[in-house]
Amino acid sequence: MFNHIITNPAILGGKPSIKGTRISVEFILELFASGATFDDVLQTYPHLQREAVEEALRFAAESLKHDSLVTAEIAS
Repeated sequence: MFNHIITNPAILGGKPSIKGTRISVEFILELFASGATFDDVLQTYPHLQREAVEEALRFAAESLKHDSLVTAEIAS
C-alpha cells in the first residue's frame, strides 16, 4: 500500500520516513502546516518525488484514522 514510506529503527529512531531519505512523514506535515506548497517542497528538496510526498500525506491520514482523542480534566 505504501511503497515510499518506511520505518526502520536505525533511521530517525523508527519514525515513518520517505525511503532513501532522512525526511520523516512528520517533517513533511510540518512543511505543509507552515504554508509550504508542493512546489515549495519539491524545489527545496529536489531529491524527493512528488509521489513520495503525496504518499507521506496519505500515510499520515491513514495513521490518524486509527487514533482516538482522550481528554481529561485536572482537578484543582
